[in-house]
Amino acid sequence: MEGTAVDTDVIVVGAGPTGLMLAGELRLGGARVIVIEKLTEPTMQSRGLGFTARTMESFDQRGLLPRWGGLETMPMGHFGGVQFDYSVLEDAHFGARGVLQWRTEEVLENWAKELGAEVRRGWEFAALADGFLDGDTVEVTVDTPEGQQRLRASYLVACDGSRSTIRRAAGFDFPGIPASRKMYVADVVGCNLRPRYLGEQLPNGMVMVGPLGDGVDRIIVCPHGTPASDRDAIVPFEEVADAWEHITGEDIHGGGAKWVSSFTDATRQTSEYRRGRVLVAGDAAHIHLPAGGQGLSTGVQDAVNLGWKLAAVARGTAPDALLDTYHAERHPVGKRLLMNTRAQGTVFLGGQEAEPLRQLFQELVQYDDVKRHLAGIVSHLEIRYDLGDAEEVHPLVGRRMPPRLLVGAAGETRIAELLHAGHGVLLDLSDDASLRGTAAGWQGRVDVATVVAKPTDGPDPLEGVTALLVRPDGYVAWAGSAGGQDPAPALERWFGPAD
Repeated sequence: MEGTAVDTDVIVVGAGPTGLMLAGELRLGGARVIVIEKLTEPTMQSRGLGFTARTMESFDQRGLLPRWGGLETMPMGHFGGVQFDYSVLEDAHFGARGVLQWRTEEVLENWAKELGAEVRRGWEFAALADGFLDGDTVEVTVDTPEGQQRLRASYLVACDGSRSTIRRAAGFDFPGIPASRKMYVADVVGCNLRPRYLGEQLPNGMVMVGPLGDGVDRIIVCPHGTPASDRDAIVPFEEVADAWEHITGEDIHGGGAKWVSSFTDATRQTSEYRRGRVLVAGDAAHIHLPAGGQGLSTGVQDAVNLGWKLAAVARGTAPDALLDTYHAERHPVGKRLLMNTRAQGTVFLGGQEAEPLRQLFQELVQYDDVKRHLAGIVSHLEIRYDLGDAEEVHPLVGRRMPPRLLVGAAGETRIAELLHAGHGVLLDLSDDASLRGTAAGWQGRVDVATVVAKPTDGPDPLEGVTALLVRPDGYVAWAGSAGGQDPAPALERWFGPAD
């Protein structure tokens, strides 16, 4: 890269939640970023209606939660429409609900801009120059209101959705299961509908209704036997009302809609999340049935995993190989997402043929172990990255740092607060001066906090742990004990050579 002129370190295509979160993460890591978005204005559409428990923690790690002005979480959730209490798993809940996607995008765009990200609206990707696999830069042609322009960067990230033009231009494959049915989602007014939060199974399909406030209801309409079609085609409200009447017998044609869209059960994932200097994230990397509201959250977590790594590599403080861990860690998460949403679709949308399966699930969720397992999947709290031989590393390594209260010289704090700067954090739990001396070589990339964890009821996952290295994304990279206290190899692996 040295000696090659670039317009920015990273170009991000797409100003949805994934692209905007990534822009903020890149700026926290010190990388320059330009976000290009073909829409001239935000859509102001409701779309996704919340985020998972783990994504709330990711926002908390950046100090963003107060910007929503108060979020409501729900202990009761479901898997494939079978309801159970998620709080059986410690720290779990069904996530924040009722948060309109345009509001999430507004929060993230304001944050990214405050950090110095450029968001260029009305700019649309047109072409990708050759050389991104082995060259030292990537160049794109974009259509702008002033005509075509070229931008050159060290890296390009596709956050441009399920029909990603970047994904196609860069030659990523997108294997999976094609759509077999078409379904509808709409925010309707004047329809006088009763709530059907967990869906209602009827001979001709399934419907859901959830009030959004101010007389607006979110409806989901899943007719049986409706062939798949182009999900981007304009969907008239009349078509949705016809489908609703076909399933329920209720006539809502006299109402109207603030927003209407269609979706399918297509399930696909790119085989690789990186090709040379081009990477994919969010819906550009994986699409699935929107079961449990996991799509937006998985894209945000893709961004949180990638951002600090890409910033470090673009700035030259970490080796290029660090980027390979993005695919290694997030591809299995995406694959598991596709598995669980397909399973939920089978239970939820299988019609009368799936009734025995629904009854079996009703029996299974009476067991706490089953509840904990399913809650962990949908809340995303069960994620564990493979960071080494499971027989040689501490059980916490690869998992999110538990949200324990920590006490230091300045009083109580939480790991989320220590991660606001987007740095790694070395928790010195035993007041070890030599440990702090070792970490001094990574000053500016890794912060050191000398603290103790407040006692907790029940089993303590920190028992016997004298130090922890927590990555900027909140996952534990190394755990020390009285018998082994050298964090230097882990520090170098995740944050590059010492200064």
